[in-house]
Amino acid sequence: MSALRKTILNVEEYLAAEALADIRHEYIAGNIYAMAGATERHNRIAGNLFFQLRNVARGSNCGVFMSDMKLRTKIKNTADTCFYYPDVMLGCDTSDDHPNYKTQPCLIAEVLSPSTETIDRREKLLAYKNIPSLKYYLLVSSIQTQVEYYEKNEQGQWLKAVLEAHEFINVHCGHYHASLCLEDIYEDVRW
Repeated sequence: MSALRKTILNVEEYLAAEALADIRHEYIAGNIYAMAGATERHNRIAGNLFFQLRNVARGSNCGVFMSDMKLRTKIKNTADTCFYYPDVMLGCDTSDDHPNYKTQPCLIAEVLSPSTETIDRREKLLAYKNIPSLKYYLLVSSIQTQVEYYEKNEQGQWLKAVLEAHEFINVHCGHYHASLCLEDIYEDVRW
């Protein structure tokens, strides 16, 4: 009996395969993982975040992307590359212009689901915190009205908070300024 061999893809092979794939795959150090579909709640929440951020970005150099735009990053202290599909991503660096992925976002939001929550809270949190341009990482629940977020202060320290009712996350990325509140993030979400 022989063992099954697992194929490890390099970045170029992954990008070529992903361009032809019927489903999306995340890439972690040569391994690919199929992405599951999302619920109506997940889509409404991600859409609300996109709408609020995009409304402010209109006419500026900032871009707001939903779950079909890849994020390319490295695993800390290694040369290993990862490609993720954040639910919502905001970037204002005009030199970050690759048509298939971004590398310098200032905000990433992940809508949590039971199947992805652990990865979003651990693996992705560690990977995202190593992106020099990133200032905000939002973890948005799809099973209750709750937003946890990490914000990088001027000293480069990551601070964690929970967004309470009638409070705002004030997003500042260069000349870009937006405010997010629970009421807007969860607008029209049915429980």
